[in-house]
This record gives sequence, structure tokens and C-alpha cells, in this order.
Amino acid sequence: MVLLYGRELDTLFRLESFAMSRLCEGRVVVVTGSGRGIGREHALSLAAHGALVVVNDLGAGVDGSGGDTSPAQSVVNEIEAMGGRAVANGDDISSWAGAERLINTAVETFGDLHAVVNNAGILRDRMMANMSEEEWDAVIKVHLKGTFAPSRFAAAYWRDQSKAGKPVDGRIINTSSVSGIYGNVGQTNYGAAKAGIAAFTTIASLELARYGVTVNAVAPVALTRMTENLGPAPETEEEREQRSPKWIAPIVTWLASEESKDITGRVFEASGQVLAIAEGWHRGPTHAPVEDPTKLGPIVEELMAKARLNAGMDGKDGSWPQPQKK
Repeated sequence: MVLLYGRELDTLFRLESFAMSRLCEGRVVVVTGSGRGIGREHALSLAAHGALVVVNDLGAGVDGSGGDTSPAQSVVNEIEAMGGRAVANGDDISSWAGAERLINTAVETFGDLHAVVNNAGILRDRMMANMSEEEWDAVIKVHLKGTFAPSRFAAAYWRDQSKAGKPVDGRIINTSSVSGIYGNVGQTNYGAAKAGIAAFTTIASLELARYGVTVNAVAPVALTRMTENLGPAPETEEEREQRSPKWIAPIVTWLASEESKDITGRVFEASGQVLAIAEGWHRGPTHAPVEDPTKLGPIVEELMAKARLNAGMDGKDGSWPQPQKK
């Protein structure tokens, strides 16, 4: 007899509510950075829907320092306690060899691979004028290379399966951010990485469609140990509930399922307040080419008057701070 207490009992009750409709039955899914926070919710939700989960986590601090494999194993224990199957993996997904071992772990343990959820990330927030080279490099490596490297080895696996005549129904689900697609002060490193992931998602979706693989991204908003110090703390239980990481897992679980086979190249915003599709860059007002730069002033002013203002962090038109005229 297994006795469950506290968080484990709450998790079991919550996940049992999904038992009537298991979207990912038998699908093998890798989730990076899934020992805590949003990634943990992904892993638990996927397992509740029948997925066989590789729980990857270095167990590092928010800034990427240190390491502890116990968070990943803890999530595996939770999944196994509710009757699911999972395996822990502590590889560094931003290293070439680590990413390859991670994908191999899925195939060697469960015999196949159906989805990769690239969730792992760190923060080294700093105003640009004060940011160090190391703070830039560390964030870009974990987010951008840590998305590319596992995706690359997964893509190669699915390509080989497709060329061998085997049916492929693969998924790559990346983690972008409103800080990247809309912009946030103090996060030039993090925002650039997350915007890069959004572009990576679009391009990879075009490349991998021929193999039966879709590529999408999610831009989550949730209160986790990475974000708890970035803004005012929730003042009410309702606000705390809206910022729970549990609201991100449903769209990721659905995207990992067979039902999402016709959706690719999209970035979904997800939080306890909204589920939306973020629309990418579109060409705005235009003018004929101009050779003389001295004539551009009034032309640019006219174009600016017609153009939509950049969206702010809320994703709405015109909420971006406007420069003060001198």
C-alpha cells in the first residue's frame, strides 16, 4: 500500500480528473527542465494522459549554477505512484553530447520518440549597460542551444524513421516568452533568446513537415521560482491561482498528442488569464524605395503614422512605451 501526502496527494486527485480522456496514450515524450515549476506540470499532465515521460532536469539554480538530480527523480516517483511510467535524466541539454544522450534515453528506454518539450531555462537579468559577457552567453546557451540541440537529434531520429518507410507523428514544442515576442526591460539576453526560439520554431516547422513532424511554441506566464522576484507578488488567492504553472500544461499536452497534427509553426500564449495565438511579424505600411536619405524624414513620419504600435507585455496594440519627443 502506497501512502501519499501533501503535494503528491493533490497531484493524484488533480490528474485523476483527466483519466476519462487520455490524449497521449503510449506516446514517448521528453520534457527538459521538468523537475520543478512549469516543466513539472508538463510531465505530470503528459503522464496522466498516458505518455511515457523522460523527466530531464539538471537540478540547477535559477541562474544555472549547481546541480541536483533529485527534483527529476521526485517527479518520476510521482508519476510512478499514480501508475505511470517515467525515467529521470540529468543531462545538460545545452551540450551536444548531453542532448544526444537525452534523445537516446527516450528511444532506448521506451522504444520510440514522439515529442520533445524544450522547457529548460535560466535567468541572468541585468540592464544591458551592466550585463557581463558571461551573463549573456549563459542565457543564450541554455535557451537557444538548449532548444536546438535536443531538437536536432530528435529531428535526425524522425528523418531516419521516415526514410525507412516508418510512419512518423512527431512533435517539437518549444518554450518562448512574452519577454521575447513583445519585449521586457532588463532582459536583453533572455528576451533575445526567447525571440530566437520563436523564429527557430517557424523555420523548423517548415523543414520538418516533410517528415511528419510539427513544431510549435508556447509563451507561458506563471509564478515559478524563476519569476517570483520579477514583479509584485500576487495579493489574492485568485491572482495566485491565475499565475499557477498548471495552466500551461494543457496546451502542451494537447500539442504533444495526435490531435494537433495539423497545427505547426505557431506560438501560443498560455496563462491562467488567456490562451491565445501570438501572430508573427507582418509587413506594415510601405513606400517606394528612396535613394536620397535627406528625403526620408517626412516619408518615415508618414509610415509611422500608419503603422501599428508595438504591443506591450500584455500583447495589446499600443501598450508599448512611446519615446518622449524633445
